[in-house]
Amino acid sequence: MLLRLALAVSLVLAAMSPATAATPWWEPVARPAQDSQINVTGEPFKGVDGQGRVRGLVDAHNHLMTNEGFGGKLICGKPFSEQGIADALKDCPEHYPAGLGAIFEAIVTGDLDGHDPVGWPTFKGWPSSTTVSHQQNYYAWLERAWRGGQRVLVQDLTSNATLCVIHPFKDKPCDEMQSVRLQAQRTYELQAFVDKQFGGAGKGWFRIVTSAEQARDVVAQGKLAVVLGIETSELFGCRTFLDIPLCNKGDIDRGLDEMYALGVRSAFLCHKFDNALCGVRFDSGTQGGVINAGQFLRTGQWWQTEQCKGPQQDNPIGTVGPNALVPASAVAPAYDPAKRCNVRGLTSLGEYAVQGMMRRHMMIEVDHMSVKAAGRTLDLAAQAKFPGIISSHSWMDAQWTEKVYQLGGFVAGYENSPEGYVSQAAAAEPLRRKYDVGIGFGSDYNGVGSHPAPQTGVTYPFRSYPDGPLVDRQRTGERVWDINVDGGAHIGLLPDWVEKVRQLGGDQLVKDMLGGAESYLRTWSGTQRWTP
Repeated sequence: MLLRLALAVSLVLAAMSPATAATPWWEPVARPAQDSQINVTGEPFKGVDGQGRVRGLVDAHNHLMTNEGFGGKLICGKPFSEQGIADALKDCPEHYPAGLGAIFEAIVTGDLDGHDPVGWPTFKGWPSSTTVSHQQNYYAWLERAWRGGQRVLVQDLTSNATLCVIHPFKDKPCDEMQSVRLQAQRTYELQAFVDKQFGGAGKGWFRIVTSAEQARDVVAQGKLAVVLGIETSELFGCRTFLDIPLCNKGDIDRGLDEMYALGVRSAFLCHKFDNALCGVRFDSGTQGGVINAGQFLRTGQWWQTEQCKGPQQDNPIGTVGPNALVPASAVAPAYDPAKRCNVRGLTSLGEYAVQGMMRRHMMIEVDHMSVKAAGRTLDLAAQAKFPGIISSHSWMDAQWTEKVYQLGGFVAGYENSPEGYVSQAAAAEPLRRKYDVGIGFGSDYNGVGSHPAPQTGVTYPFRSYPDGPLVDRQRTGERVWDINVDGGAHIGLLPDWVEKVRQLGGDQLVKDMLGGAESYLRTWSGTQRWTP
């Protein structure tokens, strides 16, 4: 009897694959045969410290599913595909044969020479630190960022109806809220895709969370807590035309209820264009001029400025030159450099939306709000003792930082050049010590933003601070990425960027960054506990 039992056990053990029997928790049991390498070796840190605090890097602003936004053909490539990496990481057909069909990229970057459109497996032309139209958030690259220390990701669902209308190629509707719904669905599908690799539902490292308690548990397990947010220009269809709002309180309530049910827990009320809820913080340079032209097309009005009432200022407005977007008869105003603030603040509908988000315990993003709108939002939060205020990527006047901390909110800097990030972080360090908070960053990948240029001085392999896994150069197909050569080409180079930040800003700054997870979750917990 015992002999037969021993034989049966040995047969079962023999049937199990060695990989399945010995696979550590952070490694998949069924990664696709053809895929990107991760190039991070060792166990990701997990657990809490002696005071019950979690630790981890916080990307407070990223866009995993922008390939579904802007009409579906502005960002080429997908963050994942059931058909594999060759399907996920391919360029848009319109970019062939030499990348000259990448019209949007040419306009924004000034690169009129085109690019090699072939993605997998050669990646000669993309992704790069300058691209604005190619996938930079492939799931395996994000996995590398997670293994290198990231523990919280805010996945902002985004689109822009005006850019969608203008862009000549599209295969999806331009309605922003339709796009938001689709991007949320795709994010849940990505979670299932990762789960499948790790042995079933709930087992993967990519975990969408809808409460601070869930997020804390995920981070303590050493996994990535993914929070859904929204960054659009016409939230709930709240567009304005010639100062006439095209939404009402009922639209706002229905929209907030629907988004909350989808799992969304943070949102911007305005972005890029003035809308029926609030005025925006201007864009500068060439991009600012183009966006102001889009503002005119969408709202019937150019940005309007006034003298600022306090020390906080909006960005200077980019020059609007001859522009094919608007009729020749539509001439932009000449802006007085002494008048740096948007005349438009938080509207009565905007105040209703702020209060609606508070009642639903949702976090309010103040980046992209005009100084007047941000100031009023902060005042409403202070009056209500509401802590759920987020500045996620350096688009708030830095002079509001202490007020955000006083409320119990969270601040992240833009993941720009390491020098720029270190400089911003150093300026706010006394406030971090005073309020005992960590700091995050907003990578803004696939958000049509800028990314760090090539660096110098990062030596491979290096150990992620202070005692994390070993990080080597990242390889996908035939291409090897090195931050010294390629800069911030994709989200997988995040650990490499943090190492350069550590070299420039010191270990204490990285400790503050690793304290970001605890601080973000404290803000979220406070938002949930808040009572009117």
